This record gives sequence, structure tokens and C-alpha cells, in this order.
Amino acid sequence: MAGETLGVIGTGRMGGPMAGRLMDAGYSLVVYDTQSDATQPLVKRGALLGQSPADVASRADIVLASLPTPDIVKAVTLGQDGISSGNRAKIVVDLSTSGPGAAKFVAEGLKAKGMTLVDAPVSGGIKGAVNGTLAVMVSCPQPTYETVQPILKNFGKLFYTGDKPGVAQTAKLANNLMAAAALVITSEAVAMGVKGGVNAKVLIDIINSSSGRNSASEDKFPRSVLPGTFDFGFTTGLSYKDVRLCVDEAEAMGVPMVCGAVVRQMLAITNAKYGASSDFTSIAKVLEEWAGVEMRG
Repeated sequence: MAGETLGVIGTGRMGGPMAGRLMDAGYSLVVYDTQSDATQPLVKRGALLGQSPADVASRADIVLASLPTPDIVKAVTLGQDGISSGNRAKIVVDLSTSGPGAAKFVAEGLKAKGMTLVDAPVSGGIKGAVNGTLAVMVSCPQPTYETVQPILKNFGKLFYTGDKPGVAQTAKLANNLMAAAALVITSEAVAMGVKGGVNAKVLIDIINSSSGRNSASEDKFPRSVLPGTFDFGFTTGLSYKDVRLCVDEAEAMGVPMVCGAVVRQMLAITNAKYGASSDFTSIAKVLEEWAGVEMRG
């Protein structure tokens, strides 16, 4: 319930807005991030500053983490001075996209310490984190879900996927693969249209009124590609990581990923050309260069 103390580890572009929403809801926070600047806005609002993940887990009832990679998730939860070394929190909510393999590994490690993992990756970008309109995919034991449900509702719409760790991660990877695939195919289609003489904005309007509409044509192109800003707010490096995880997990399950492998390669090219910190809408810039056009309007 609002009023209990929560820990938030990772207060960057996604974790920061989510932590802010928890404060808006009346929760007391203990926050930690390796980048001290990331915690300052929350500390100024009254959040307490933790000294390490273990310190946060020793001062909070439930700890939430929003972190960039599976290796960092493992280190923060189970490593030296990690959450598992804390002496108070019994529930750890991982909001990161770390993949089902990492989720299962972390769940086992936390279980040995008497803690329960809530696998809760989110989708909807920075805008969704700020506005509380994220899709939150959750897998954990049902009683634990009932405990964290009031907290997670502050972030957006909840989707309970089951009680086994990693199931929510599988759902998130499937979604992120499709988001990246939509961006790749829309970039190819619009580049062809512009090369053939169609205005980019007109073509996007046509697509959005027709059967080809998708998340890239409806949101990413109008917001970040047509204006030439390439600033949607999700990095190429993170998208590449998510798609790699998805394809690897699918192959391990025996599920063919023919289109997924192509999307992974396009992200590899974009990552190599523009860097991991570039916006993942830079995929469109790759197509612009290859086609010799600019998709503006």
C-alpha cells in the first residue's frame, strides 16, 4: 500500500519517471544509480539515497530495478553488495528486459536468499513511463502478484503471464522483435516510395489509412523520422540487445526466426554505423543512405 518504503535501483530514462510516479502515489523511496546525477531529481523530491543495491534492500520492503542488460541485472541482484545481500526486502521486481534465461537464473539465486523475483518487463518507452501508460508484463507466484499489483498499476496496464520466472520476459522479447521489425520494413517501404516519387509524409498517411499501418508508421516515423530528428528515445544498442536475446531464445526453443534474423542483422549494421547510443530510428538512416533518398515531410 502507498506509504510503505520501496527501493528503486536504476533511475535513468525509464526508471526515473517510474520512480517519480511512485512518489506521486505516496510511496517513500530509497534510490540508487551508478550515475549520481540520475538520482538527484528524486532526492530533491524527498527520496533517500542508497549507497549500494544491498543498502537499498536493507532499507526497503520491496525493491524495483530498471537496468539495461542481463549481465547488469545479474550483478545488481546477486553480485557483491547486490540486492540479495540486503536484510529487509523479500520481493525484487525486475522491470528490465533481460531475457527468460537471466530471469530464471536470478530467480533461483534470490530464492536461495529467501527472496522472490517478480519478472516485470515494461513496454511503451519514455513517454509511457512518464504518463503511466506502459504495458507491464508480469510473471511471479500469484500471492506475490497480489502484493505488487497496486505498485505496478502506477506504471500502466498489467498483463499477468503466469507464475514461472521468464515467461514475462518471453512476451517482452516477442513484442520488441515486432517493434524493430516494423521499423525495418517501414523504412524499406518508404525509401522505395520516395525513390519512386511519392512524398514521404503522403506515403505514411496512406499506410496509416491502409492495411500496412504499424507502430513505426503511426508513431516512430511521424515523430522521429519524417522530421529528421531521430530522437524517439530508445537506443540502437538496447534494441539490438533485445532482438539478439529474442532470436537466441527462439533458436534454443527450436522456433525458426527467419525474419527475426534479418531484423537482428539490420540492427547490427545500424549499431556498427551509428553507435549503440544512437536512436534506433537510425535504422531509417541506413535505408536512406542505401537508397540515396531522404524520408522527410
